Amino acid sequence: MKTPTPLRTVLVAALASAIACLAPATSANAATATNNPDFTANAMAPLWVNPADMATFESQIQTAKEYGVDAISVDVWWGKVETADQVFDWSYYDTLFNKIKAHGLKIVPILSFHACGGNVGDDCDFPIPNWLWGKYTGATLNGVTLDVNGLKYFSEQQHYSVETAQVWADPLVVGEYSAFATAFRTHYATTYAADLQEINVSLGPAGELRYPSYNYHDNGAGYPSRGALQAYSPLAKASLRSAIMAKYGTLAAVNAAWGTSLTSTNQINPPDDAGLFFSSGAYKNIQYGKDFIDWYNQSLITHGKTVLDAVSTALGTSFGSTPLGYKVPGVHWAMNNPAYPRAAEVAAGLIQTSIDLNSDATGHGYTKIVGLAKQISTTRKVTLHFTCLEMSNTPSAPDYSLAQDLVFWVAKHAGTLGVTIKGENALAGGLATNAGWDNMVNAFDWAPYTGLTVLRVGNVASGLGMSQYAAFIARYRQQVTVHYAEPASAGSYSLHPWNGLTGDRVMTYEGYLNGRHWWKVTIAGTPTFNFCFVSNTGTWDGTNRWYSANSTQIYVLPGSTNVAITRP
Repeated sequence: MKTPTPLRTVLVAALASAIACLAPATSANAATATNNPDFTANAMAPLWVNPADMATFESQIQTAKEYGVDAISVDVWWGKVETADQVFDWSYYDTLFNKIKAHGLKIVPILSFHACGGNVGDDCDFPIPNWLWGKYTGATLNGVTLDVNGLKYFSEQQHYSVETAQVWADPLVVGEYSAFATAFRTHYATTYAADLQEINVSLGPAGELRYPSYNYHDNGAGYPSRGALQAYSPLAKASLRSAIMAKYGTLAAVNAAWGTSLTSTNQINPPDDAGLFFSSGAYKNIQYGKDFIDWYNQSLITHGKTVLDAVSTALGTSFGSTPLGYKVPGVHWAMNNPAYPRAAEVAAGLIQTSIDLNSDATGHGYTKIVGLAKQISTTRKVTLHFTCLEMSNTPSAPDYSLAQDLVFWVAKHAGTLGVTIKGENALAGGLATNAGWDNMVNAFDWAPYTGLTVLRVGNVASGLGMSQYAAFIARYRQQVTVHYAEPASAGSYSLHPWNGLTGDRVMTYEGYLNGRHWWKVTIAGTPTFNFCFVSNTGTWDGTNRWYSANSTQIYVLPGSTNVAITRP
């Protein structure tokens, strides 16, 4: 990856004004915005940083820090750390966390209980611990004796997934998640207690709360298809039968509700013909289909609650009140496909079909997924992260995508339920277009998103990604710290603003950095203004500048009209 050039600046043309800095005209349109202290702006680290790439990574995070990024999220790979059962190697993360902290950034560790490899953007191959699959061979759970594949998802295409353990194995595997979180706490609680902004928990493939319905193990199940159901393992079938019998009480009642003539609970199964199940509309129009999808969705919610509760308990009171977080993907395709509307979301386990999918009251099907954040038995706040904020609606074939609608549906329901929601872009390419940034601004302007995490830091360390993210942060943080390199030694300096802001701001000495003495001052609620600098002896530095809400950190050299978003 190319290292960004040392001088990463955004030039802002100075107003060709004859107005002297010490006697400016006063604007009638002073800013009235207020600071948003809850807004967070984060960037993802690479999936893995090789030693040869560490200097580039450090340059990238320093750039991000200089224009206002708060934290770097880091996948803490289960398969890389737990090298053998209950044997942990944290050395890579010791180094990486130390580098991030040294640059003045917070850390968002992702307890990544999934494999890396096979998903969009994956450039690594880290399986989950290989000892896991055989550890529970021969164990019995819900009447099922497990073989070597007993913990794996088994799809409608009769394929196993090795990216995560299946949700129906949680009574066995949750102890492994808890042990990993305990080991994380033991190793890092003392040294990084104040440095974690949030602790995210992987709840499925790609770290997302979903089934691997559109992943590489199934042929043709990816975008923009309906995806493949993942409910055909012996454990899944046993769970389905238990859930249906718990709902109806007797097989006779099941037959009455479904219009069937089953003679054994062993005949309660996932769809024999999944293609027909969707194409006929059975998944949303008949009682069997609604019951099956309700169970499929609830199994995912139960998994999320089980793992989040286990991690929270394992962390105990360490890391203070650092929130937990979980991610829900924006499965935005096949939404209005006339052959099977909303089917991709259904196959991923994200929505029910027994409720009104067109109603704000149900979150358009997402009520349980969103409401999970309120179910966790913890004093820690739980944050929902939702993806695809950069995408536009493309409602025609082959996509049948309503990505923007989805971004608003989920956020609106989160607001209704009092759930804190933050956003992400789904694909790195969205950061390289103005349209992608416009969509993210639109989401933050009109929905209750309170933070953004971008994929990845290298995409916002130079070029359009950098300038757009800096401006995005300035727009929603609504404050700016102005840094000024003094032209000559003085007892103090003041920033003198006009045309949008009035009143001198006394600056504080920042230190000797990059070969210069720097002063700084932070100003809130200021979208745009002109400014210059005056020493305590009344000496004007002779140059007027213009702040255009292009960053939350700006850097100015004496005598220069250039306003940089990273320190020269």
